[in-house]
Amino acid sequence: MHIFEEMAACRHDQLVFWAEPEAGYRGIIAIHDTTLGPALGGTRLWRYASEADALTDALRLARGMTYKAAIAGLKLGGGKSVILADERPRDRERLFRAHGRAVESLGGRYITAEDVGTSVDDMEFVRAETRWVAGIRGGSGDPSPATAHGVYQGIRACAQERYGDPCLEGRHVTVQGVGHVGYQLCAELAAEGARLTIADVNPRSVERAVHEFGATAVAAEAIYDVPADIFAPCALGGVINDRTVARLRVDIVAGSANNQLAEPRHGNALQKRGILFAPDYVINAGGLINVYGELHGWSVERTRRKAAGIYDVVLSVFQRAREDGITAAEAANRVALQILTDARRPGSAEHGSRARRAVSMST
Repeated sequence: MHIFEEMAACRHDQLVFWAEPEAGYRGIIAIHDTTLGPALGGTRLWRYASEADALTDALRLARGMTYKAAIAGLKLGGGKSVILADERPRDRERLFRAHGRAVESLGGRYITAEDVGTSVDDMEFVRAETRWVAGIRGGSGDPSPATAHGVYQGIRACAQERYGDPCLEGRHVTVQGVGHVGYQLCAELAAEGARLTIADVNPRSVERAVHEFGATAVAAEAIYDVPADIFAPCALGGVINDRTVARLRVDIVAGSANNQLAEPRHGNALQKRGILFAPDYVINAGGLINVYGELHGWSVERTRRKAAGIYDVVLSVFQRAREDGITAAEAANRVALQILTDARRPGSAEHGSRARRAVSMST
């Protein structure tokens, strides 16, 4: 992998590699863009097949956070951190305190929070070393409910676009991944009367969703073959790929997972099959909104109202896609990039702030 070429291809600002062998810590922090504000993005703990895979994940996720913040109307940039370690490290406190030191080294240019494989408890350990962490106790806490509420509203927008009615009562939704966000999403869908089919690699998560929501469980790989109205990917990314696109028997793909399209061309593949796709970083912005609300002292009610606004944002993206004759994923990218381009123009409120932040970090 040519690291500088990878960074330049998507205009990443900064990449930090940090290792503390005695703590079992190897981490990567990717900062994509700080035009609108400090980079914010969660910390992911995952057993990657290679360092190259970890780096690719960090870069893609950081860029997605930039676009997510921009299109959600938040004064934040995009970043992400990944920790290469066992999914069940022996000493989580040492591991995450090491991560806290890595975050602290950036002096506020990057703010972290929990993500896949990490928890509020882990962020408390990070907090022991740096104040640049959100989603801790006494703050906004677990972002999963806000994320799920935004996804739920985004799914309603998709139903409005496809069926002319946002009501989900009686709609069949397949949910891939019923962990933190997937579980909360199932709760909202079930409350409206949707019929649920679920899959997860964790038997306990499956059992809970079946028991609490009356969901039907299928094997993890079988979820792609279930005929339904809506497919909601709520686990890892890359699930819409050459192997799965042709298997989907749904009208809509809309879920919380990041980077659902393995490659941009898979958005075109969905469109050719007549499947409506809600761009992931648009529909799953509720978690970021939750953290932003914490940083700015918002009430729970205000945060939830902002997350509910994802309904209108998703509809506006679909409208832009129709007007420009492009996919929804391409339309979302155009909207986000236009926001960033406008912010960089002389005379805009954000113009020059990026440079000022860089100077303030180095003095």
